[in-house]
Amino acid sequence: MIKGLIAPILTPFDDHLTVDQEKFNVLAHRLLSSGCAGLAPFGTTGEALSVGSAERKTALEGLVKVGVNPAVLIPGTGLCNLPDTVELCRHAIELGCAGVMTLPPFYYKGMNDQGLFDYFVRLIETINDYRLKIYLYHIPQVSGVGLPIPLVTRLHNKFPEVVVGIKDSSGDWENTKALLEIDGLIVYPGAELPVIEAIRLGAPGCISATANLNSARIAEVISLCHAGQWEAAEAKQKSVCSIRKLFQEYAPIPAQKALLARQLEQPSWGNLRPPLQPITTERVEALAESLDRQFGLKF
Repeated sequence: MIKGLIAPILTPFDDHLTVDQEKFNVLAHRLLSSGCAGLAPFGTTGEALSVGSAERKTALEGLVKVGVNPAVLIPGTGLCNLPDTVELCRHAIELGCAGVMTLPPFYYKGMNDQGLFDYFVRLIETINDYRLKIYLYHIPQVSGVGLPIPLVTRLHNKFPEVVVGIKDSSGDWENTKALLEIDGLIVYPGAELPVIEAIRLGAPGCISATANLNSARIAEVISLCHAGQWEAAEAKQKSVCSIRKLFQEYAPIPAQKALLARQLEQPSWGNLRPPLQPITTERVEALAESLDRQFGLKF
């Protein structure tokens, strides 16, 4: 289990829209040296479903080659087809990753819990490796297919050493609380907004998109919680939440990439694979000005 802040690291593309390994490596080291306890490559923020399986494997191998400890990595592996999901999970296991973050198969909508249960059973039994640690990924507003509490409970109870946790990006605090009540399940909220209350209830931290740009402040809140300094954490959390809410007024992936491009003076950081589109220069400048004026964050 990774205790602390995990960043769903952005995926950089060069001007040919090929994964830029060098920039990926640099950002990974930057995040790990500025408060992040772990990285979750190829999640929603990392444009996972726009990145091919071979590209994902090459990029992860590239991180390990430049000294990123695979034990801090929880890469996304969830695809709609079982063979490629198996392949990505096995690759992560062989690299030594801490676990994998796996979506339910999301193309066919309206499937009952039994169908989703059968999918994960087949995935786990096909891989058949005691080293497999699955963190389910619940983001129904994007995937269109959620993971109901009874299904999560059933999977965890059947495979307690394999289905070890979940990232809850639903934004529904009542759902997160219900997950935290499942005995032995590791629960990461998918944002920093509820992280203090989540840690009070047993969460180890959170996985937050804004960690790509605000890792130090979020990590400080989490560290204060684990040290039992709740009042100090709540005081720091006010600005952290305000920053998060400001980002929510913009298209989050294009906005974060544009700010990195501006801060690092590397225009290609703004590149996105379609269908995502960049935000306007005016919007980027307005966001950068607000972050500087209100919070002292320079981009």
